[in-house]
Amino acid sequence: MKAVTIKDVAARAGVSPKTVSRVINGEQHVRDEIRERVMRVVDEMAYKPNAFARGLSSSRSFLVGLFVDDPVSGYAADLQRGALEQCRTCSHHLVVEAVERDRPDWLAQIDATLRELSLSGAILAAPVCDWSELLDLFDSHGIPVVRLAPATEPGRAMQVRIDDRAAAREMAERLIELGHRDIAFIRGHPGHSASALRWQGFADACAVAGIDIPTRRALQGDFSFKSGLAAAEAIFADAKRPTAIFASNDKMAFAALVVAMRHGVAVPGELSITGFDDDEISRMAWPALSTVNQPNAEMAAVAVDLLVGGSARERTEASDCVELSYSLIERESTGPVGRPAAKAGVPVFKSAG
Repeated sequence: MKAVTIKDVAARAGVSPKTVSRVINGEQHVRDEIRERVMRVVDEMAYKPNAFARGLSSSRSFLVGLFVDDPVSGYAADLQRGALEQCRTCSHHLVVEAVERDRPDWLAQIDATLRELSLSGAILAAPVCDWSELLDLFDSHGIPVVRLAPATEPGRAMQVRIDDRAAAREMAERLIELGHRDIAFIRGHPGHSASALRWQGFADACAVAGIDIPTRRALQGDFSFKSGLAAAEAIFADAKRPTAIFASNDKMAFAALVVAMRHGVAVPGELSITGFDDDEISRMAWPALSTVNQPNAEMAAVAVDLLVGGSARERTEASDCVELSYSLIERESTGPVGRPAAKAGVPVFKSAG
């Protein structure tokens, strides 16, 4: 089948190819009735404009960049999925770039990439969204960015986030409701903003319940499975084991589950374990992990819309920070102290956001 061209659309709409181009590129000074007619024909003929040709005609690349530090992580995969779907809706293309800060020339490499691509906008995932030298670089190129859950300079650039502190507090409160008073907490990577917020939420809930958190119950991880193994082994090395472990993400929670199996400890009969993120691994684990559902794909989609979607043209300063809702998911890995687990797979709380 012959591909539909811009000339075909123009002929059916009764306008010039240049007018079709102006409509597709979102340019002003096109009458509403003509814009509606052209877009109706575009839909009827399933016309797909060539992004590179559009870029040549409008001095825009129609490319959105997603910058992450670990492009193969589950977190990055969720972001890519959400950004890609929204880019298609906005007739843009997605480019994913790994930011390798451990390389001496990392900033020069990103600079070269920005010069080559002429991005319409960029999404900066945690933790790269907090690297000031990277933010300065985007500013120097005049490229708008959306930061996902930044920890520093909150007023700098647009951002999308959830309330990590509130979510962690609610999860800790749920464990306390189940009768747990001795709870170990595995922190996330110290360079991620979410790590401190999730710890603060856990500490908030414990303080309200009058629960002291001994130093040995607060272990440092880095969001990796390996760090979760080390933290969990340290927990099990204690003469008195806690009744629950709250890990700052699902990878570390899964690692704690593996260590519990090594030691022959029943989950949740003898030990409850919960994570954060609702990563795919939380559903694949057995028993399945209770966790906080963080809408990573939706966060990336909202970021794309802020950069290039229709709402970007109507955005006000009040919407420079978009906060999305989260939900707590209770599965088989948590239960009352000394009793069987609650029914699995049921969302037990949802934020009001």
